[in-house]
Amino acid sequence: MSAPENNSVEHAVKHCYSTWGTSYYDDYYGEAAPYPPVHLDLVKRLVADRAPSRLLDAGCGPASMLRHLIAPGRDVFGFDLTPEMVAEAKRVTVGLGLPEDRIWQGSVGAAKDFSGPDGRAGYDCVLSCGVMPHIPETIENDVIANIHDALQPGGVAIVEARNELFSMFTLNRYSRDFYFQKLLAIEGLKQTAADERPGLDTALTQVENMFRNDLPPVRRGKDGEPGYDEVLSRSHNPLLLQRQFLAHGFSSARLYYYHFHCLPPMVSGHAPRLFREASLLMEADPQDWRGLFMASAFFIVAQRV
Repeated sequence: MSAPENNSVEHAVKHCYSTWGTSYYDDYYGEAAPYPPVHLDLVKRLVADRAPSRLLDAGCGPASMLRHLIAPGRDVFGFDLTPEMVAEAKRVTVGLGLPEDRIWQGSVGAAKDFSGPDGRAGYDCVLSCGVMPHIPETIENDVIANIHDALQPGGVAIVEARNELFSMFTLNRYSRDFYFQKLLAIEGLKQTAADERPGLDTALTQVENMFRNDLPPVRRGKDGEPGYDEVLSRSHNPLLLQRQFLAHGFSSARLYYYHFHCLPPMVSGHAPRLFREASLLMEADPQDWRGLFMASAFFIVAQRV
């Protein structure tokens, strides 16, 4: 991807989040959030287990995570692409006693933006939540390299992504897209079908009709800005992303799943209390193998050599 193309993606993402600066935390982490912020609890445990003294949140939003990670003896820093998010993060963290320069505007695609106000990186931990979906595939390896290089030897990356394999469980338009774009070798089948090409077309139509292609509804913006589904918002195969981190100089890369669904979301309305309670119980084990298919998101926890 050329620089102008990448700039266009970043411009759209900034526009998408521009009206969320002061409401994002309440919408997704507050008491009225549609689902408890189980990923916050998971991140707090992962960070506490490693006890970093210098931590960076790359893509910190309005300090949604960072405000909960401030601790005695720990220097915390954060940057975000969206100016409105940066302003809110500064307001929140200054109110908690941090110097204003601990938060700045930056992009995970720019290595220089990982340096703190003292001009250095060398973090014990780099956290990045909600960022990978908005990274073009063409610069993904650069972003992973930037995270790696920002860590000191032995430092750990905690990076969140949406789970592409969850689409195997949802039976909706995401499932259709995964089947037809990633799973089925359709062009190869067409080339070898010969006189069975009509039968193949019938089979593919039958497969497509197995899914609720009208679900879930497209998420649109609130005040004229593009919505989450109207900007680049990719999902990732956990097994392939794990392989990418190992290929970039990390000695280990473990998967931790979250936002489990005990049933496909489209049928949850038939027993909403049961769905919510049983799904929350599954969050107790973020390394449950079923998370590969039944959790909508995951963290890669990778240690730099």
